[in-house]
Formats: sequence, structure tokens, C-alpha cells
Amino acid sequence: MIIVYTDGASSGNPGWSGAGVYIQAGGNNYEYSFPLGMLSNHEAEFHAIIKALEICKESFPNEILSFRSDSKVVVDVIEKDVTKNKLFLPLLEVIRDNYSAFPYFFIKWIPEKQNHHADVLARKAIRLQ
Repeated sequence: MIIVYTDGASSGNPGWSGAGVYIQAGGNNYEYSFPLGMLSNHEAEFHAIIKALEICKESFPNEILSFRSDSKVVVDVIEKDVTKNKLFLPLLEVIRDNYSAFPYFFIKWIPEKQNHHADVLARKAIRLQ
């Protein structure tokens, strides 16, 4: 099982944004920071999950994925597989398309203090812009 921590951050809302992805796989840890440009914090959170899924498709195909995020909004939208928010709907569709390539995809909410690695990586991405 691949364990994936994701976080999105914005300097302002909207503002310069970044995504952080921290992956634990096979005893190894992988860290990624992605500058995202001008987005809201929630959009950055969705994009972090999309980036993580893209990494997993390339590096860990056919694995079981267990994602963790400190964004209740994003986790709820993905778990319920529905949103009325017009900004979030296309992002949900991309996430749905990407996770369907895996045999199992789980996502759960975790408190911010348990998502420190991904948070540091997301904030690093903001500074890279």
C-alpha cells in the first residue's frame, strides 16, 4: 500500500499557491513541491491530490492508494463524489478519472499536525514562484 499525504497552501485567498506531496512507499519517502500560480486555498488542495495521483500513476501503477489530507472540504467532496461548487466539479472529475486507474483508492481526513511534511512542501512551492 502506498501512503500519500497531500496539502495545498495559498498566500492570500486567492493568492500564490503551492501543492505538497509526501509519499511513503516500500520503505522509501518521496517529496514533491509544485508551484500552482494564483488559486484559492481549496483549489490548491484539490490540485495537490491531482498532482499526487499523477505521480502515483507514473511511479506506482496498480498499487493500493491511501491518501491523507487535512482539508475536510476536499475529503468530503471526494468521499461523497459530488459537489455543487462549479469550481470544484471539474477538479473532482479529474480526480475521479485518475483514481479509477487503481484497484483501490482511499482518502481520509487527518488533523493539520499530522500533515506537517506535506504542509512544508506546499509552502516551499509558494516560495518557488
